[in-house]
Amino acid sequence: MRLDGKVCIVTGAGSGIGRASALLFAEEGATVAAADIDGSAEGVTHVVDVADEEQTRALAAAVLDEYGRIDVLFNNAGIAGVGDLEETSLELWERVMRVNVRGVFLMSRAVAPAMIRQRSGSIVNMSSAIAETGLARRVSYAASKGAVLALTKSMQVDLAPLGVRVNALMPGTIMTPFVEGYLRDSYADPEEGRRSIRSRQLTGELGTPEDVAHAALFLASDESRFAFGSGLVIDGGLTAGR
Repeated sequence: MRLDGKVCIVTGAGSGIGRASALLFAEEGATVAAADIDGSAEGVTHVVDVADEEQTRALAAAVLDEYGRIDVLFNNAGIAGVGDLEETSLELWERVMRVNVRGVFLMSRAVAPAMIRQRSGSIVNMSSAIAETGLARRVSYAASKGAVLALTKSMQVDLAPLGVRVNALMPGTIMTPFVEGYLRDSYADPEEGRRSIRSRQLTGELGTPEDVAHAALFLASDESRFAFGSGLVIDGGLTAGR
């Protein structure tokens, strides 16, 4: 029971990596507040738009009122953005940055005071291997995930003396509803897209939500007590094979 007694917030918990992580955290003994903008998704306990300041503060307050502490925040919620520099509208750019970067900032700011009072806590931010590699037609998404990685490192410098750890996950291509949508948007033949992205990874396979959930579990647990401000890569060899 690697998270026994811990209270965890998982955003974007309605599907994909967020759902797999919420389930795994619960199996490992955690009390999980499963947050998502889609209240109809299975297992969601709190409906939250992470880009809305009032809603993020309300989520943190509700969890504290019910359980008295917050031990883990997994900032998993995010959206895709497909397009090169010319294709990407300002509206799309701002929407991606609003959810992927502002959402991480607001949720972290909402829970940090509780963790600081406890002198303990782990914040896990969802970055991406794309923060370190180029990928065609992903300018908004890549910029947002690079910002999350930089934000993670800066937050850690500030929070380390206060007992709070901050780390990031950097997955490669994981077969989730998020990626299924990207394949439909980006390729006339989605199967051609699957072959293309499989070929970029040394395994020749796509990752599963559970692959990333287990990495999130490590960063959430006390097993990673010496991990500070790191970006944990789970990419099937994508970055190694550049």
